[in-house]
Amino acid sequence: MRASGTFSVKGFDPADVAPTPAVTTGVAVGVMTMEKHFEGEIVGHSATLFTSAFDQAKGVGTYLAMESFEGALNDREGTFNFAHSATTHGSDRANEFFVIVPSSGTGQLTGIAGSGGLTVDADGTHRVWFDYELS
Repeated sequence: MRASGTFSVKGFDPADVAPTPAVTTGVAVGVMTMEKHFEGEIVGHSATLFTSAFDQAKGVGTYLAMESFEGALNDREGTFNFAHSATTHGSDRANEFFVIVPSSGTGQLTGIAGSGGLTVDADGTHRVWFDYELS
């Protein structure tokens, strides 16, 4: 099954977390928390732990995110976790990874498994989809 939709970021706040021991590299690592709201075949919200090594001036870096979603996929309500990451060299997305965390589903999404993806349109619209099955 596939569910697709759009999302908007409602909160993107730095978290007071630093790697120990501190290691200085060419690109600083940061940790943020995010809140996203979803519309379409995916309806709900997520709480996200987001970490990245990103050079703002060059637009180059990599992010890793772990999201806890609450809402509905194709009218099936519940919760689950998903993880995703990608690298950018400015205007591209490469080395993408996207997975629904096994055994994380609840409610009508119990037993959810699968993958998905993200894209950002030229106008800034954020799109997401899940390719999933329920066991």
